[in-house]
Amino acid sequence: MVPAQLRDIQRHMNQASPKENSSYSNDSPPVPDLADMRPMDDWVERWLPRSWGPYARLARLDRPVGTWLTLLPTLAALVQAADGLPTLWRLFIFSLGAFLMRGVGCCFNDIFDRDFDNKVERTRFRPLTSGQLSLRQALWFVFAQLVLCALLLLAINEYSRWMAVILLPIVVIYPLCKRFTYWPQMVLGIAFNWGMLMAWSDTRDVVPLAAWAMWLGAVFWQVGYDSIYGYVDMRDDLKLGLRSTALRFGDNGKLWIGGFYAATLALWLYAGAAMGMGWPYFVVVAAIGIHFVWQLSVFSVHRPDRSFMLFRSNMAVGVMMVVAALAGTVLPV
Repeated sequence: MVPAQLRDIQRHMNQASPKENSSYSNDSPPVPDLADMRPMDDWVERWLPRSWGPYARLARLDRPVGTWLTLLPTLAALVQAADGLPTLWRLFIFSLGAFLMRGVGCCFNDIFDRDFDNKVERTRFRPLTSGQLSLRQALWFVFAQLVLCALLLLAINEYSRWMAVILLPIVVIYPLCKRFTYWPQMVLGIAFNWGMLMAWSDTRDVVPLAAWAMWLGAVFWQVGYDSIYGYVDMRDDLKLGLRSTALRFGDNGKLWIGGFYAATLALWLYAGAAMGMGWPYFVVVAAIGIHFVWQLSVFSVHRPDRSFMLFRSNMAVGVMMVVAALAGTVLPV
């Protein structure tokens, strides 16, 4: 059932044009062009053969922020699981795995949403919905990526292989979640950060409670920053009958996101203590807390143009996670 505040948003939308809509015009200039990809002079256009470009964009190779947000928490977990520096081989395997699985997830997302994306401002130029690729071509591309992922299974232990098998259906169902739940970002967080659990299962052949706490904190972190991102699509999601945490939170977004960020910090502090991290770890986690406060101070439900910037800024949080793990394990105390 749609929350009461969503009915108010819908009523305002029905009464005003996009540029006149009070939900987006207060405290803001006219709504900017929020498309996440369009024909442009970037490295894909300059360096790849023209026929390769749509595949690169389908896997979001031109937008690497999501890959880093998948990889950095996994690198932090590898450091914590190794109680120091992990092996170069394990770093390579998990980095390649994060790269491939992010691409697979993006492909499944665009396959399931191809009939919606051309109606959404942010996604209207994506390769499938804009006709640059056919559905058959996209499916073959997904298959090729999954074959490479399967080869990576040979480089990890049996426990981690089963963890990888569990991950695949989560990646596949995520794009469908927005059709029936206001919490698709929770499913995305589970999938995006699954590598943290696999880092422990492959390094230690066990996933202790503290590692689960770190992972759950990362899931809550992702719910927070992806909800900020979700406010960009709120108007189009309402029109198409899709759901998101941004629609669930409505005008209370700052309060909800702040709550998820607070839960993230609490879980990461507990996990650090349970793992016996040195005091520098907690200093860096405190810095992450300051960054969260800054995000909340800048975020506004009425300023979707800020959401892209705030979403990207979470790469800094990922980097600080790795620094915290190194500081808590490598630095002498």
